[in-house]
Amino acid sequence: MNLGAGDALILVDVQRDFMPGGSLTVNGADRVLAPINRCIALFSQLGLPIYASRDWHPLQHCSFQEQGGPSPSHCVAGSEGAEFALGLHLPGHAVIISKATRPMPDACSAFDGSGLASILRSARVNRLFVAGVAADHGIQQTVTDGLAEALVVVVLRDAIAQLEHRAGDLDRGVARMRWLGAGFIDSQDLVVTQTT
Repeated sequence: MNLGAGDALILVDVQRDFMPGGSLTVNGADRVLAPINRCIALFSQLGLPIYASRDWHPLQHCSFQEQGGPSPSHCVAGSEGAEFALGLHLPGHAVIISKATRPMPDACSAFDGSGLASILRSARVNRLFVAGVAADHGIQQTVTDGLAEALVVVVLRDAIAQLEHRAGDLDRGVARMRWLGAGFIDSQDLVVTQTT
């Protein structure tokens, strides 16, 4: 798989509150940092665009348990937990996409109310490589919306993590994204493909 003009990388919600010790820890979230950083280095080397979405919640966000939502308070705008994960080598030229910035509604997808679709169109992106957390929320919704925007969507299989409420949840999420039309590749294979 050759990378070139029209390709972009999006990192979905690689934030401290989703890492071990955060207020909404995602299983294996810390293990995706190395493959994500590999992809960041490759896209940067090739001069291809990199986008990073982040939850940027107000204190009264509808997803919080205090507001009747399903989740503990997390990724509150300006808080330490909302910062990108320690160890994420996000370059200065990456475009930050903030989402879920109002109390309602919730916004799982990087496309939800963020202007991402128009940003990608302006950059003439037609193939989107997706990594980050969590596969059952932000990743799956971003993939769905990317496909709805007529983009070719490729998920970096070893660079996604998911809240596993039941054993096999990640595999089921991957199967659903495949069914929707997403492609999959491991970051190491992508790097090897581009450097040999």
